[in-house]
Amino acid sequence: MTTIDSTRDTAGVTSPESENHTLRGDLNTFQLLFGILAYNAPLVAVVAFLPLTIGYGNGLGAPVSYLLSGAIIALFASGFLKMSRHIDNPGGFYSYIALGLGREAGLGAAFLAVTSYYLLLLGGYALAGVLIGSFVTDTLGGPHVAWWVWAAVCQVIVGIFGYFNIELSARFLTLFMCFESALILIYGAVVLVRGGATGLSASSFTAHNITSGSIGIGLLFAALSFTGFEVTAVFRDEVRDPARTIPRAAYGFIAVIGIGYAVFTWVIIQAYGPANAVAASATDPTGSVTATFRTFLGGVGVHLVSVLVITSGFASLIAVHGVLSRYLFNLGVDRILPRRLGAVHARHGSPHQASVFGSIIIVAGYLVSVLLNADPSILYAQLWGIFGYALQILFVLTTLAVLAFMWRKRPSDTTVWHRAIAPVLALVGLVVMLWLATTNIQLLIPGSGAVTITYVVLAVAIAAGVLYALAMKRARPDIYQRIGRR
Repeated sequence: MTTIDSTRDTAGVTSPESENHTLRGDLNTFQLLFGILAYNAPLVAVVAFLPLTIGYGNGLGAPVSYLLSGAIIALFASGFLKMSRHIDNPGGFYSYIALGLGREAGLGAAFLAVTSYYLLLLGGYALAGVLIGSFVTDTLGGPHVAWWVWAAVCQVIVGIFGYFNIELSARFLTLFMCFESALILIYGAVVLVRGGATGLSASSFTAHNITSGSIGIGLLFAALSFTGFEVTAVFRDEVRDPARTIPRAAYGFIAVIGIGYAVFTWVIIQAYGPANAVAASATDPTGSVTATFRTFLGGVGVHLVSVLVITSGFASLIAVHGVLSRYLFNLGVDRILPRRLGAVHARHGSPHQASVFGSIIIVAGYLVSVLLNADPSILYAQLWGIFGYALQILFVLTTLAVLAFMWRKRPSDTTVWHRAIAPVLALVGLVVMLWLATTNIQLLIPGSGAVTITYVVLAVAIAAGVLYALAMKRARPDIYQRIGRR
């Protein structure tokens, strides 16, 4: 009797069920942690973002905003990491929400995540073009070149990294993270040894200063510094031991951002001098911090900042490109997007097709920006603001998914803390963050009409995912069942 090989279709092509959709890598905790931190671009944060929390948030009490936000994310992580043991694919928030809240919500979240990571990466290329162009022209005395040319150069290099195994990117990210970390630590040490501008002060930790200014905006800006937490789950297939590596890297990330950023926000305040910190940060956030580098490290320090801000931003582009590629890869595996995007490179174990596709759509995006004559220095702020707002939505949805999953399954390796107390406390904190983001959205997304466009884009992304899932439920139940690979 003739047997039929069920793993092949009539055209002799291997069926998607028999294909290998497992990415390969051997990242340890240190490499994964540095990859997440590179995504966060710590030097860019110190120079351009932490001062905003001082100037527009709760002033001298800004360090406490990072500690409070870190506590909320730690509560979120408690249930999130327990649930990760029951998810055996690297779908990130998409997989969590699909498992906890259903396939329709999961695919809506996936479309929202892809849209937001795409806009974040597009904004990153705009900023990279501006920074590199300014450095070449103003510092090196070179010719003026349009920002999009430098963006294209970065895109080619990032695309090459994305094509190969994750360990190539990890080695690069680790190297440059060491450089920028060293500069940040040296700056902090010199400020402390010299006693800051007017002597060291603990005034940041008094009740009066913690609640001064706008603590809501301070908490909002601090919460946005935890972008990248999801990367711990997105690289699940490419780490050495997911059950151990992912929790260690996740809690390490929370500690570095929550405690580390609190410390360096306080250091910046000392470098300004408490009496001048709020005014200087509000007037010229980036310029004023750069001036303190000159004060405490001299001209060499300023030149190092100029170079390492660029490399820090470039490392962040590699990390974000990796996340976008893996979202596209997972949607390809699930047959939501063309199945070719779910291919794994035979030699490198990378999502090479998804990476190439991601590069193509990014190029298309900034070419449209050029044709529309968009100002890159405004464009990147708007796109990053949209991403930050979308991230708050995804955090809330994922927390609801964790609660729903824990309530239904009651995993034996969890306690009431993981199943209820920590997720509920995290949900309260994250809903407050989302409310703050909504009521202060003009600060996140500057520009006339930009807020309206943001709401429309994000609503369309979620609705498209939900409606597509409902359509597949009726027309292609086989694809519907694949959503989130539950």
